[in-house]
Parts: sequence; C-alpha cells; structure tokens
Amino acid sequence: MLLSLFLFALLGFGIYHLRYDLRSYSLLLHFLDPQATGPLFRWETAAVTTQEVTLPTASGPVRARLYLPSGVMHPPGMVVVHGIHHLGIDEPRLMSFARAAAGGGFAVLTPEISALADYRVDEASIATIGESPVWLQQHLGNRPVTVVGISFAGGLALLAACDPRYAPHIRALVLMGAYDNLGRVSRFLATSQAEFPDGRVASYTAHDYGAAVFVYSNLEKFFTSSDQSVAHEALRDWLWEQPETAQSLLPRLSPAGRATMEILLARKIDRLRPQLLDVIRADEPQLAALSPQGKLANLHVPVFILHGSTDDIIPSTESLWLQREVPPKYLREVLITPAFSHVDPEKSATWSDQLRLVGFLADVLHASD
Repeated sequence: MLLSLFLFALLGFGIYHLRYDLRSYSLLLHFLDPQATGPLFRWETAAVTTQEVTLPTASGPVRARLYLPSGVMHPPGMVVVHGIHHLGIDEPRLMSFARAAAGGGFAVLTPEISALADYRVDEASIATIGESPVWLQQHLGNRPVTVVGISFAGGLALLAACDPRYAPHIRALVLMGAYDNLGRVSRFLATSQAEFPDGRVASYTAHDYGAAVFVYSNLEKFFTSSDQSVAHEALRDWLWEQPETAQSLLPRLSPAGRATMEILLARKIDRLRPQLLDVIRADEPQLAALSPQGKLANLHVPVFILHGSTDDIIPSTESLWLQREVPPKYLREVLITPAFSHVDPEKSATWSDQLRLVGFLADVLHASD
C-alpha cells in the first residue's frame, strides 16, 4: 500500500510539473487538427463559444471575435493579432489557433487590423493592437493579458508594447515570425538575400508573395495614375488567389502597366528587382518608422520569440536582430526552428524539434497563466 501511494504521489508530481507541456502538446495538435480526439484532449480541452464584438478604439470601431472556454472561471486573457491576409480574423489558421488556445483555457480576442487585411503595414495599426489588450483586460476584469503577434503584426505589437498607455495591460508578448527592420525584410523579398547581425549574408529564395505585397502597398510607384485603379484590382485578386480574375483585367492596363503586372503574375520578381530596390531606398524613412529597430529601450514586457528557420517571407535572421534589440531583462526565450514555417507548425519536423516547440509553448503558457 505504501509503495502504491508513493507511486501515485510520484505520478501526480510528474503530471503537475508536466501540465504545461501537456497543455502545449494538446494546443498544438488541436491547431493542426481541430477534430483531434482522445483522452488527453478530453482532459485538457474545454468547449469553446465565440462572440462577435466591437472594440471602441480612438480611430473608430474595430471588428473583433472573442473565443471563450466553457466552464472556466476567470480565464487568463490572450490577444492574437493576425498577419497580412485579406481574410483577417476569418483566416482559417488564425481561427484554428484561437479556438485551440481557448480550448486550453484562455479567453482569446482576435481584433481585425484593417490595414493588414489590405496588405499594408501602417502606423494606425499600432494603436489598434495596443488598445486590444486594454479592452480585453477590462472586459475580463482580471490581470494583464498575453499578446501574440503573428508575422508583420509582431513588429507592430512590439512598438505597441513600448507605449506606456498599453504596456501595463500586457502580461507577455509572443512574436511568431516577426520583423525587426521593415526595410531589411523588403530588401530580402526583392533580392533573396537575408542579412545577419554579424554582417554575413545568406542566400535563399524569398516567396514571391512578399514582393507582390510590397508592390500592392506602393502602387503609385510602379504604375501610372491612369493604371492604378485597375492594377489595384488585378493585384488584389492575385493575392486573394483568384489568378483568372486578375488575368482578365490585363487588357485594361496600358502597355507599360500590363508588362509590369504580367511580371508580377508570372512570379518573375527578379525582373523588377532594380525598381523594387529604388523604391525601398526612397521609402527607408517610412519603413524605419514602422520598425522596432532602435525603439525598444522603453520595453518592459517579457518577450518570447518564435521563428521558422526556413521562413521565406520574413527571414529568421530578423529574430536574431530582435534578440539583440530586446532588453536582456525582458527577453525570455528565442526559438528558431525547422518545426515551424512562417506561421504554421511543420508536421514533418523531427521529434526532437517538435519537443523543443512543445517546450517553448509550454513556457509561454506558464508565463501567461
């Protein structure tokens, strides 16, 4: 009997100390497969309800969605901010992650960032991101909340966390595939050259999607005024994965405008490289203003950084720059891993890389409770 009691106590002790790893594993599996079932999921996963809400921000009402775990009293809060995608808070991967986090016991808010949904990075988005944890903490009536910034939202979330109006409402900041310098990322998208903090340069193919997004947000620098309306529509359709519709608009462009659009639709970014680099150089002050680089001295929020080592939109070298930028006192963990792509776990990763990803997320969950 004593031996049985000892083994039972030992098992309980082990489960207690592994509880965040178990929650992390459950969350990741539910993110990958929302229909996953099994004893662990029944134990670690709550039913989830959703509410459509409107955030009253300084720049106007913002559409948002709130995911709530059923039967959980006073759940900790989490704000998940989507990246550049036209579906915004309706993007399936974002919804899957938010629902998985809510099933793990969090009240999850996903605010719609209108500029990011229109493939733009702008200053107004910083305030919207910052006001979201303020609203969620007040709505829940308890402690500060965790903010997860995905892709380009990560850099903007860092800038929001440096603002004394928003920082007291942020318990921890999690960056997934974030950037440090928007100009440097733009150069990578144009040249497929990733720049390291130590001066080295690595060559690997950037996703043509990124350069198309850059052109879309700077149409006036690539198309004449008479072509811009049609170019906007055609490139938007292409980014929305409607290539046939985009192709049908080509005859409405001038010969020069059509030539540029055909290059973009054919994914021949190298033919636009000189023009892209000229525009990036001209936009350097604006890109710097939207970059965390050199602006994190007032950061007083714990930061966790996750980046896919093969990310071809925002290179993982950006997280190495962020590792140098974030004040050491507040840098909790950095994981650059093949177990993650740009914004998704990789199902084909080795078990050891998967375990490190589970451990990273477990530390995030522990800090967020």
